[in-house]
Amino acid sequence: MGVHPNFDLNLLRVFDALMREQNVSRAAERLALSQPAVSNALSRLRELLGDPLLVRVGRSMQPTPRALGLEAPIRAALQQIEQSLNAGEVFEPATSRQRFSIAVTDYVELICMPRLIDHLSREAPGIRLDIRHLSPSLPADALDKGELDLVLGRFEAIPARFSRRHWMSETLQLALRREHPLVRGDVDLDTFLRLRHLWVHGGQTRGMVDQWLGEQGLCRDILYTTPNYLQAAHIVAGSELVAVLPRELARHFAALLPLQLVDLPFELGPFHLEIVSLAQRQRDAALQWLIEQIAALGGTDAV
Repeated sequence: MGVHPNFDLNLLRVFDALMREQNVSRAAERLALSQPAVSNALSRLRELLGDPLLVRVGRSMQPTPRALGLEAPIRAALQQIEQSLNAGEVFEPATSRQRFSIAVTDYVELICMPRLIDHLSREAPGIRLDIRHLSPSLPADALDKGELDLVLGRFEAIPARFSRRHWMSETLQLALRREHPLVRGDVDLDTFLRLRHLWVHGGQTRGMVDQWLGEQGLCRDILYTTPNYLQAAHIVAGSELVAVLPRELARHFAALLPLQLVDLPFELGPFHLEIVSLAQRQRDAALQWLIEQIAALGGTDAV
């Protein structure tokens, strides 16, 4: 069935919202429309496309195979139209009221966001930030859907449809409480292996330290795992556990807590944090401005 030549393109916005929310009421709220208006638009879409598109299953609505096949190309087309219309816009930071959704780990939030908020308070006081928790893998689907504007973190693989910008490089240090009974000064490999470790896993199955140890046929004694860097520093300060932490985070907490920091007894090299966004949004003046501000706050690289 062909599409009518006078097809209302506004219906595509409704389709996109319905696919995101899979709920008429929430889609109406997203679009700032009434629920009857969205229901009417769905009926028109069903008639024009010859498919039910969304089928009620219990309290939710499930997309049909036809709807799932249309979702990605329609969303890409809407994003392309929006970017083309915005291409000539001049972004005025001082008067903007824009809201950005950014995904970061608790560690990156601590070392980046205070400086970014301070900078924005002077340059763009009306901008709002919505911070989301960053999972270990790149949240590609949320970026594709526009649920996230950018992410800031460390990623193993980044698909070509995303733009990546180096933010900063980091090294690792060993953090342990002052007056630790097993450590006086530097730590050699034998001492490192005798220590009882806390590991911040971040959802990973194996980190840089354990990768290196495994290659040497060695392993360390991990008694406690947590997804949270911030809690790790406090637990280490109050126990005999030790933790390998990113340098900037370790230095931050060593100034606040009774911690000592020592270098690892082996060389791992740096890891790199990147700003990632959809390449399609490179003409989004507001987003590109924000990326430039974050990039400028990358700090001194620990290379």
